[in-house]
Amino acid sequence: MKGNKIHWKELLIFNFLLFVSVIAHAQTTYLPTSKITADTRSEHYNTIPGAFDSLFLSTPIIHRIGVEIRPAYILPANSYFKEANKTSHPIKSSFSTHLKYSFRFYPNTLADKIYGTPYQGIGVAHYNLSHSDELGSPFSFYLFQGARVSQISQNLSLNYEWNFGLSLGWKPYDYENNPNNTVIGSKANAYINTNFYFSWMLAENLNFNTGVAVTHFSNGNTKFPNAGLNTIGVKAGVLYSFIPKKEAINLPSESKVPVFKEHISYDLVLFGSWRRTGVDFLDTQIASPEAYPVMGFCFSPMYNLGYKLRLGLSLDGVYDGSANVYTEDYMMEPRQVFYKPPLNQQLALGLSVRAEYVMPYFTVGLGVGKNALYGKGDLKAYYQVIALKTEITRNSFVHIGYSVKDSHLPNFLMLGLGYRFNNKYPVFYRK
Repeated sequence: MKGNKIHWKELLIFNFLLFVSVIAHAQTTYLPTSKITADTRSEHYNTIPGAFDSLFLSTPIIHRIGVEIRPAYILPANSYFKEANKTSHPIKSSFSTHLKYSFRFYPNTLADKIYGTPYQGIGVAHYNLSHSDELGSPFSFYLFQGARVSQISQNLSLNYEWNFGLSLGWKPYDYENNPNNTVIGSKANAYINTNFYFSWMLAENLNFNTGVAVTHFSNGNTKFPNAGLNTIGVKAGVLYSFIPKKEAINLPSESKVPVFKEHISYDLVLFGSWRRTGVDFLDTQIASPEAYPVMGFCFSPMYNLGYKLRLGLSLDGVYDGSANVYTEDYMMEPRQVFYKPPLNQQLALGLSVRAEYVMPYFTVGLGVGKNALYGKGDLKAYYQVIALKTEITRNSFVHIGYSVKDSHLPNFLMLGLGYRFNNKYPVFYRK
């Protein structure tokens, strides 16, 4: 357990430093529109070979602070939430408070127009759950990004937002001290949220936001039990923007977005993690006490169709240390022993179809595939992948993904680094 705590802390610190680097790239010196000329353009801004020489490769930003509340209903996906708990009553409610910092690009800059007024930031939340004596009262630390879906009127818009991070402070299952909690197996769990909301502009620098939110907590199959916790609810909050009083960039609305030059890029990702598994024995599954290593790669030729969409295929290789682990009758042993098969029965090579939604700093990807070459048994499966790629430099990125087996079985985390070859994507938001 101690080793796992260190891993989660390192991941949290790394994500925070990564976000700080994003802000550092975003906040750069800029010139008022009226003072931009052909000379100052080349002096203050980079250019992209073969693409539009944008003035806004280093786009100025607006800082924002927001607070939110999110009352929610806990979905009863497990008998524990229905009545198999200490009180024998349903567990229904969740209430969280959020403090969020974000930044957005100036209106009418190319980044603002191309991506639909995007914003990104970092948040912290505290959750009050029913039966907190068994579940805990966790804190969440997360990255988030959102953008406009539709501008309904001058002061009203429909927007989306995703949150991804780490939650700490859970009370996990314990055979002696917390035996009823059969849904949460670790003190640290991943936090994932998607929400859609309306935003009303109350003043130039003040917005009121309200909408619906869906949340998922789980440990990514790194520890048993891992049933997880899911909620659906509403959100409401206010957002304050620190708009400078000095002259700001405000391009004419007729500024044209350059035509996107379609091309093929190639992503190489190396990843690793650890996982738990259940082993078939006498028509039932027994949880192995070991944590097994997972390592792999993804090589993905991706066709860049536009500013926000990539489609392609991926060659996916994996070593899964839990694959085809087996056990035997242990009546002659002091405890049940789990055996590993030969290496070739824990290797697989698959092919998947990939789609990626591209935004400033972050790319969200989905994949559906099937193992084509494999040893036997556990690796004969379809798999699905959801991944978040966070830029480090123009061509390198952090990869945080999760693989699901046959659409419903937890598989493994995919924590790694990636590099993009033949990257001709024009960037209007960083140097």
